[in-house]
This record gives sequence, C-alpha cells and structure tokens, in this order.
Amino acid sequence: MIVLVTLTTALLIMILSSVLSKKTIIDREKMSPFECGFDPKASARLPFSLRFFLIAVIFLIFDVEITLLLPLASVTPYTNIFSWSSSGLYFLVILLLGLYYEWNKGALEWSS
Repeated sequence: MIVLVTLTTALLIMILSSVLSKKTIIDREKMSPFECGFDPKASARLPFSLRFFLIAVIFLIFDVEITLLLPLASVTPYTNIFSWSSSGLYFLVILLLGLYYEWNKGALEWSS
C-alpha cells in the first residue's frame, strides 16, 4: 500500500511539473541563448563580424591590464615610492600607447 501511494504521489508530482513547465511559443525567443551578437535562430555558418571580435579582444586586454594595476594601490606602503611610481607609470604608458595605436588604426570606430 505504501509503495502504491509513493508511486502515485511521484507520478502526480511529475505530471504537475510537466504541465506547469510548458513553454509557450512567445517565450521561445526569450528563453533562447544569446551569444554576444549572434542570432541563435540563424545559420551557424554565417561569417563572424571582425569589428565585434576586435572590440571584444580590446576589452579583454584592457580588463586584464586594469586588474594588474589595481594591486599597485595596496602595495604602496610596502615598497619604495620611486620603484612603485616608475613601474605604475611605465605600465600606464604602455597601455596608453596601445590605446593610441588601436585608435589610430581605426579599431575603435564601429561605423565606417
């Protein structure tokens, strides 16, 4: 008797969850994965936007560089101020030269 009640309860819960979890056609677009500018319903063989790729790579480079610059503030009391400022300035100059190079090459211009 206990097995029958357990199986009936489990079956009832499975049917109830199946009915309640049905997705409508309207929700299909909302529930589809959105992958960084790709249309999930389109063909996967379409050419990739090179401009989007360049912007993504530039973002990653500068994001990593910022995470390397943040610890400079926390080590200030423990280092020589000259070596601290020269290494931080050297790092910032390299970043600014890279930004100028990308700007000069037109990689930061989205519409052209």
